[in-house]
Amino acid sequence: MRRRSSGWVPSAVWRVGWVVGSFGLALAVARLWAETGYEAWLRYPPLPAAASRPEDSPLGVVAALDWSASVEAAQGELVRGLQGMLKRPVRASDRLPDTDAILLGTLPTLQVALAGLHPPLDLRPDGYWLTTVRHAKHRFVLIAAENERGVLYGAFALLRRLALRQPIAGLDAHESPRVPLRALNQWDNLDGTIERGYAGRSLFWDAGHLAEDQARWPDFARLLASVGLNACCVNNVNADARLLTPAHLADLARIAESFRPWGVRLLLALDFASPQRLAGLATCDPLDPRVVAFWQRTVDTVYAAVPDLQGFVLKADSEGRLGPSAYGRTHADAANVIARPAARHGGVLFYRAFVYDHHLDWRNRKNDRAKAAYDNFQPLDGRFAENVVVQIKNGPIDFQVREPASPLFSGLARTSEGLELQITQEYLGQQRHLCFLAPLWKGVLDFDLQARGQGTPVKALVAGSVFHQPLGAFAGVSNLGQATNWLAHPLALANLYAFGRLAWDPDLTARRVAREWTRLTFGSDPRVVGTIVGLLLRSWPVYEDYTGPLGAGTLTDILGSHYGPGIESSERNGWGQWHRADAQGVGMDRTVATGTGFVGQYSPPVARCFESLATCPDDLLLFLHHVAYTHSLHSGKTVIQHIYDSHYQGAAEARQFVREWKTLRGRIDDARYAEVLARLQYQAGHAEVWRDAVCRWFLKESGIPDVHGRVGHYPNRLEAEALTLDGYAVIGIEPWEAASGGHAVECVSPDRHGTVSFVYHGRAGCFDLGVQYFDQNNGVSRFRLLVAGRLVDQWAADAQLPGRRPNADTSTRRQTPPVTLVPGDEVRLEAIADGGENAVIDYVEIEPHGR
Repeated sequence: MRRRSSGWVPSAVWRVGWVVGSFGLALAVARLWAETGYEAWLRYPPLPAAASRPEDSPLGVVAALDWSASVEAAQGELVRGLQGMLKRPVRASDRLPDTDAILLGTLPTLQVALAGLHPPLDLRPDGYWLTTVRHAKHRFVLIAAENERGVLYGAFALLRRLALRQPIAGLDAHESPRVPLRALNQWDNLDGTIERGYAGRSLFWDAGHLAEDQARWPDFARLLASVGLNACCVNNVNADARLLTPAHLADLARIAESFRPWGVRLLLALDFASPQRLAGLATCDPLDPRVVAFWQRTVDTVYAAVPDLQGFVLKADSEGRLGPSAYGRTHADAANVIARPAARHGGVLFYRAFVYDHHLDWRNRKNDRAKAAYDNFQPLDGRFAENVVVQIKNGPIDFQVREPASPLFSGLARTSEGLELQITQEYLGQQRHLCFLAPLWKGVLDFDLQARGQGTPVKALVAGSVFHQPLGAFAGVSNLGQATNWLAHPLALANLYAFGRLAWDPDLTARRVAREWTRLTFGSDPRVVGTIVGLLLRSWPVYEDYTGPLGAGTLTDILGSHYGPGIESSERNGWGQWHRADAQGVGMDRTVATGTGFVGQYSPPVARCFESLATCPDDLLLFLHHVAYTHSLHSGKTVIQHIYDSHYQGAAEARQFVREWKTLRGRIDDARYAEVLARLQYQAGHAEVWRDAVCRWFLKESGIPDVHGRVGHYPNRLEAEALTLDGYAVIGIEPWEAASGGHAVECVSPDRHGTVSFVYHGRAGCFDLGVQYFDQNNGVSRFRLLVAGRLVDQWAADAQLPGRRPNADTSTRRQTPPVTLVPGDEVRLEAIADGGENAVIDYVEIEPHGR
């Protein structure tokens, strides 16, 4: 009997053990969950018979020669995965077996068991070594690591190789993570909501307390571990000070216990105002002795509850949060007052560089939010404690569809840095639109900021290798929720997978990551893999095309949902996401010569490239320059024509996504096929909302028509306000560009019933009918579409889109099945309004089938 540790005994390990022991039933349950997306990329379906080769003989026994919670989790995962893939029993052992086997353990233990073992010299903490050796006439596959967590990562790596059908004969591979800290940030609130979360309520909190359903916590941590993530913050960076009270510290200890077997250490976001809120102090001045004492006591208390806490996250002086500037202090002062006591416990502090004034005077053309991070933090370089990581967003604004890499990455030579990326799609379709982010992230990671001449890309600066800093980090704003598949859109999990893989190895290509995820999630059918990988890799450029091209920003409603188009919402306010569009031109002049001077924050070679119109990349032009609409791009097109063309091209590509996905029917499970199809169909409709809103807005602003005559001309479209109305009335829509003609019709009948109808006078044929309506989240209206008295479609407006009024967030397309129309047919749309939703209709579009 193996000796059990007197320390933490993880319930998750016993659950894994149950899965192994009750193999038949558990495997059936696992397969059921897998096809809902719950198991994500850890499905372990049976491999083809051809994949079970003689060299797989060591895979029948998994022997763990160390004991710890993480090593036991690794052993359980191997047994679970191997039994699923190889369709045969796999035995667990805790001693060196007298047979071929997989051996796992830390290097010191394996070097005792297997004399003469020579591990790689460059293996770092959390790194692993996979190799095959012969010992006493037996063949062993070794999973060896510097620490127990590395053993776990090695186990997942071996299972990944097998699932991807890569041979293990002659295996000899070792990997170490590029940065030591690889964390998720969940923006979960104590009430159970998730700020910028689009996949249901919090897994951890509800109504001010710990969530009652805690069964998914170990599976959440298991997902993170499978891609090498080792830390997670489970509360919002807009932190609630109550988490530092004894009851909630006990809650955090329970979460930490469930994460522990999977090598995931807890992070805690702090409220800078806690000394006032919790201790009643008159000040939060980080240099005040009373405040210093408060943080020393508080940090010690937190570590008493969670001894292996990874550390803390702090957002201060940002978006209304109290910070050190209120007391004339610096961000280094605020960071160090917490970091110093945390250092005694081996903890770190992630200090967010997302600091800016959201009351900027928009009339002052020298004001520029993009300069804020550099201006606030670069002068403090070298003044932060060694266990502080300055957490920097990938771009200088806020997770826009395209921004240049933040110049702050090259501005800190004596401070450890972390790269903050956003997995949750706040500005990028909110998991209703497909938008695979690995290509965006790779563009940042690989961008050479030339901090020391050529060869200093962001990934090297973040790793600390350029300026020899002790720490480096990736932080991903993830916001997984209670959706069965974690992120709502079945394809959105590719972004979580990509974040973990790139945090481990930022040299991986977006294509490799996409292929891995697709094969692990949907299998290795070449048609399936080729189609899904193609969709993933095109999705971000397509989203950029129909939203905000040329670096103009995402052009969304920045004052509200951050979802649908709201072009003018960026302007004439203090938030600083301006695009400065007027009748003559568009774009922010950030040059040194005539603009805000932001470009001067880069190293001279990069600044020279960005400063000149001759060398500035087209895809960042409007982020860095204000130009006339008639300015010619390097492509030869004018800016205004590029805006029109890109939006039409992007919307057409979104329609093409639907056609390509339909080719996979019968090749993947029905449930995920149908769910992705519905989301892609919705995206195709909303892409046209984006196309029309942006193009019509710029046509009105510039007065320059589209050379192809498309913008403002919709020959197949029937505006609802021009049709026969019964129980309906015409209303204006705000912003005006959110509706096709600036108007729509809403049900005003006292009984909440209404109809919109017209008589068809076109040629006979087979057509697709599109009904553009507004699906608000404060009611569930119902619609029936009849042609010549025949019911051809019916639906409920229950998509729960982010809006309570008819606007660009809630504008939605219903595409009917193919319909035969002949002249004289009455097309009749019947509606029943509900709640605060008045069954608002924008237009009906009639297009030849299959356009």
